[in-house]
This record gives sequence, structure tokens and C-alpha cells, in this order.
Amino acid sequence: MSLQRVGGLGRSLWQGGSRTPAAPRSACTADPSCGDGACGSSCCTPPALPPPPTHPAAASRLQRAGKARSEEALNVSGRSFSSTALKVEQKSYLWARYSEMKRLVHDLIPPGVCNLLNSSTIYANNEVSLSEVDIYGFDYDYTLALYSNALDAMIYTTARDFLIEHFKVKHSSVNTNTMSQVHFCCAQQGLLMKIDAFHYIQLGTVYRGLNAVPDEEVLKLYEGTHHVPLNQVSGFYGKGPNVKQFMDVFSLPEMTLLAVANDYFISNDIEYEPVHLYRDVSEAIGMVHIKGYMYKWIMEDLEKYILRGEETYAVLHRLVSHGKKLFLITNSPFSFVDKGMRYMVGKDWRDFFDVVIVQADKPHFFNDAKPFRRLDSQGDLQWDKINNLEKGQVYKQGNLFDFLRLTGWRGSKVLYFGDHLYSDLADLMLRHGWRTGAIVPELELETKVVNTEQYAQSLTWLQALTGLLERMQMYRDPGSREVLQEWLKEREELRARTKNLFNPQFGSIFRTCHNPTYFSRRLCRFSDLYMASISCLLNYDLSYTFYPRRTPLQHEAPLWMDQLCTGCMKTPFLEEMAHIR
Repeated sequence: MSLQRVGGLGRSLWQGGSRTPAAPRSACTADPSCGDGACGSSCCTPPALPPPPTHPAAASRLQRAGKARSEEALNVSGRSFSSTALKVEQKSYLWARYSEMKRLVHDLIPPGVCNLLNSSTIYANNEVSLSEVDIYGFDYDYTLALYSNALDAMIYTTARDFLIEHFKVKHSSVNTNTMSQVHFCCAQQGLLMKIDAFHYIQLGTVYRGLNAVPDEEVLKLYEGTHHVPLNQVSGFYGKGPNVKQFMDVFSLPEMTLLAVANDYFISNDIEYEPVHLYRDVSEAIGMVHIKGYMYKWIMEDLEKYILRGEETYAVLHRLVSHGKKLFLITNSPFSFVDKGMRYMVGKDWRDFFDVVIVQADKPHFFNDAKPFRRLDSQGDLQWDKINNLEKGQVYKQGNLFDFLRLTGWRGSKVLYFGDHLYSDLADLMLRHGWRTGAIVPELELETKVVNTEQYAQSLTWLQALTGLLERMQMYRDPGSREVLQEWLKEREELRARTKNLFNPQFGSIFRTCHNPTYFSRRLCRFSDLYMASISCLLNYDLSYTFYPRRTPLQHEAPLWMDQLCTGCMKTPFLEEMAHIR
């Protein structure tokens, strides 16, 4: 029943947003709630449409014939009609349509619509059959090992202290949770911003320090537009000459520190070069990793920093028990990985993997020609030439070309999971034809927001109102323009409301208003599947086929019911997670 009601709403919204405007109909001045002709009054009779142009002589003949037919029609059934078309009060008509659509949206949203999404679902950008996948590969950080927010705070605090000690920058306090992933930094301007799939900045999401930059100033900075040219946005790995894309959860402390440091200079009226500050902040964050502080913190308190390790064990055990081959390629050092995997999986964790590669130096691993080096049981480097990648051994560095040659693992029978679209997935997808799975931890929060009644109602009404604006924009009289301006204002308020439900500064990581974000565009390009964590694999049989929802193109009518019933409404085998979560 709910699907039927949503389907009816979808058809109504499609009709309301059609690019072919309907003939205008007068509003019922006696009862605005009557709908189109529901009261049976003459006030609901549609006005006459203007006739098509014809040749003058033909028009004269048609006029005489039409007059005769009209006089006959006026006497049918004893009715009497005026031959003068009704003058339509367009403003009332527009508000009647507005009320009608709002009532329709309110009545037709089914009660269960707010619980359609499950955070344990795997979403498909491309059709993938797990029955064809024989080899599963994994990154380590934020893939096999998920970390708590306490790690972000420690990275931020330590990098801040480096900035103060080495670069003499003071600071103010800020919560790292105010930032959200996958946005851009313009080093030249000292700005944090959000950019959509078409390289347009989402106005209202541009920050200098801790303060929003007015839209007028943004347009001035970018020469009257809010478009960022392709050559500035990004190279292949997300780093352009003037703009850096923040792509993973590790970016949160850097974004926060950059905002706080900028705010310090601005608040104290200190002249500074944003490029220098950006580089100093990046160096301070890098020092935390280079000096091994992050590894030390996690290894000293695994329980505090590592989350849901039992789920990692369950995934690996299930794959191996079904005869799948596993491998690990990570940039982290062996001692760190070994300590974490022992905590999550057990001391014999290497028995799960056919190949283990540490300090791989991704993404250079995918294109360079460094040879593999073997580590002994103590983690010390050996000097022997590597002719085979043996199970139970640990290797350092190396390159993908030797990996492919030594293992023979090629093409779509390999599925590799990672959290960084560029460093983990881009080369494998585009150049080597592997299947790829992106780990996006923010999906859990985004799913919770999308499942709220406030979001469902706001977004549905936003779409309906947009359809009304598209359809009714042909009315140009002063009263109608006034109504349309009020609708546009309400539309902007609805956009801001839905954005703030995700994050007050930047909104959803997947949407800029109605457009996908630049991150969403890359996510669709570089990953076949995406999910909140690898534990989502526990929901699916290993012969399961993922079918992406057929999203209508702009020139296609949304007629497919799979928009509602495929990919999001049901997570199969969910009961298998009951003993884990």
C-alpha cells in the first residue's frame, strides 16, 4: 500500500514538474480548497486557449462556421453560456495550485517512508556479482581498522602544538566535529569550501577561518562567478595547483587546524600569506604521522581507539571459510598493523591472508617499479630477491605490476576495499579493471538523517515546490511574479534546512543542493560498491549480485518502480548481523 501511495506521489510530482506547461485553469474563488473543478462552479472552468494562426481568408471562413456552431451549442440541454472567456486572477490560481500540491505531498507520504534506508546496506554504482569474485583485498586504516573520534582530537592537538612550537602560531579552541569530510581548500585565498560535480562552489559553504564568507565576496574573489576551473580543482590524485581536495577521515584534523589558524590571524588583525599558513599546517599534520605519534597512541590503547574489531574478524573468517583468497596492501608499518590485527583477529591473523604488503607507499605503488622486500618474523628487512609472494610472509614496498605478475590476480575476479578514492581505488578501477569497494564511514550519520521525518518531508516538499516553479514560470504578470519570488525564497529556506540537518557548515558530503558533490562524482567513478564499513558484507550471501538502481536521466520519465524497491528498502540476510552488532 505504501509503495502505491509513493508511486502516486511520484507521478503527481512528475506531472507537476513537466517541462511542457499545462493550459492554465482558473482558481475557485468561492472555495480555494476545491481543487481543479471539484466544486462544479463556473469559476473552475478552464479559460479558452488562443487559436493557432491561420491564413486570413481561411480564418474568416472558420470564424463564420465557428459562430454558427457556437449558437447551436448554446441551446443544447437548455443551458446558457457566456461567449466571453473568463478573466483569470492568476495570483489566486498559483496559490491554489500551491495549496493543492502541499496537501498532496502531506497526504501521500507513507508512514514508513522514513525508515527505508539501512546503514548496513551496500550500495552499487555498477553491477557486481560476488559469485565471480575469488580474491578479496583490503587496505588497513579505516578499512579493516575503524578508529574512534578520540584519534582525530589527538592528531589535532599534537599538530597544533607543533604549529605553536615550530611556527609560533597561537590558537583558539574548536570542536573537530564541526568539520565534515571531502571538501576543498583554496591555498591562495585561505578558504575552505564545498564544490559540486560541475566545479561550482556551493554558496553558503565557504569559510575563512571560523567565519562564513559572504556570497558577494566569493563571487568577487572568483571574478563574478562561483565556478572553479578544472585545472585548479584537481589532478589525478586530488591535488590541483591551487586547490586541495580533502578526501578521507584523516583530513578532519587538518581542516580544523587550518580553520583555527586562519581565525587566529584574522581575529588579531595580523597580515599573513594564506599559502604559507596552509603549508605550515600541512607540515605540522605530516609531522604527527612521520614521527609515528599516531601509531604510538593506538598501540598503547587499542581499546580506546579501535572500534568493532570483532566485525573485522567475522568478515575475514567468513570469506576464508568460503574458499576466498585474501590479501592486504597498506601504507602502515608492520609493527602497527600486527598489533592492531592481533587485537581484532588474533595472533594467527596472517593465516587469513595469502599476501601481506606493508609500507606500500600507495598511490605510487600502482605506478612505480620498486621491488618487494621481505620482512622476517621480527620485522627486519631481508636481502633476498623476491620470486614468489608466499602465504605467511610479510613484504614491504613493491609495485602492482610485480604483484600482478607473481599472483596472476587480474580483472573482475578481484575486489579491493579502501577508504581513499584516489590513493586506494582510482588506479585499480581505471587502469587494471579490478572491482573496487569504497568505505565511507559518514554513511551511518547520513543514513540516520535521511531516515528522519523532518528530512523526508522537507525534501519531498522541496522537490514539489521546484516542480511548481518550473511549471508556473510562464506567468509573467506582476502578481504572479510576486508569488514566484515568494516560492523561490521558500525554496532557498528549504535548501538551507535540509543542508543543516547534515552539517551546519557544509551539509551532506554527497549533495550540494540538488547536484552531487565533487566527491560523489569521484565515488561513482572510482568504486563499484560503497558502504559504511566492511562489516556490511556480513549482510549478503557470497553469491549475491548487486544491481544499481536505474536512475532516470533528465530526458527520461521516472516510471520504474525499482526507484523505490531496489537497493535501499531491504537489506537481505540482515539476521546474520544479529550476533555481531
